[in-house]
Amino acid sequence: MAKPENWAPLTRLIGAWPAPRWGRMLHSSPYPDRNCLMTSAAQFFKKLTLPTMPEVAHELIRSLNEDDVPLSQLRDAIARDPALAVNLLRLANSARYGMSRSVSTIDDAIALVGTSQVRALALASCFNDAFPVAPGLDREAFWRASQTCGGIAQWLASSIGSDSQEAWLSGFMVRLGELLMGLNVPGCLFEFEKQPQYPGARWERETALLGFTEGQVSAELARAWNFPDTMVNALDAVADPMAAEPFSRLGAVLHVAELLTAADAQNPDAVDELPAEVLTALQVDGDWMRSRLPQAQAFVDASRLH
Repeated sequence: MAKPENWAPLTRLIGAWPAPRWGRMLHSSPYPDRNCLMTSAAQFFKKLTLPTMPEVAHELIRSLNEDDVPLSQLRDAIARDPALAVNLLRLANSARYGMSRSVSTIDDAIALVGTSQVRALALASCFNDAFPVAPGLDREAFWRASQTCGGIAQWLASSIGSDSQEAWLSGFMVRLGELLMGLNVPGCLFEFEKQPQYPGARWERETALLGFTEGQVSAELARAWNFPDTMVNALDAVADPMAAEPFSRLGAVLHVAELLTAADAQNPDAVDELPAEVLTALQVDGDWMRSRLPQAQAFVDASRLH
């Protein structure tokens, strides 16, 4: 697909941007007023035709606001989707759980993996199947990055005493907004994904081109599907968490997770480029994170349902 000719000035502008330290995106970033971003994203979202989600996904989404979901409710929902049930059993029988016997029932799989993680992973599988990937994105790379962001968010949230499963699902959803942008604004992904792709560049390019970020669109999606307010607010704040009022702790976790995903989280030096202001707000010490970052790989591996 060719790039629209009338985007040439923007292409030159984006191509000329220097690769900044990530901290420059906070407060001194090129983002317009936060209220304007939210309004623009909401207006954009109203015009969208959302992919059709299976009933099992809607049932799982409704259960997100329930503190104690009966195992039977989760089992019955998953059982109605044979492919999902097979993937869950595959996960339960993976080397991660080290079972000496084969796990052959959904009840046993849920008991082993945990209700919260099963629900989050099942939703991720539904998203993967329901959302097509627009031209300009590598489908496999896109979902791998989404799962990696979810895994790192889960690891960080667990480490600081926050809800790790909510963090995982929110992290997985961060880039769904970009996908919706690409499906409804033909050609824009060529600008968002062009190289060099330094961490945070995509958010800047989205704002320059459309006036809002993928996180704002993902937040509107979460709002439409009645996700918990903590997730909606976190997704809205992901690109610039220090500007959120009130401060979203989960939004800051997602910000860090996405930056590390884009920078290759396996490199401990990536922590040096994280915005100190965000780490301070999370009460996370850079040295502590640097020494423990390799542990995040276990959470990333566990996020693979397919």
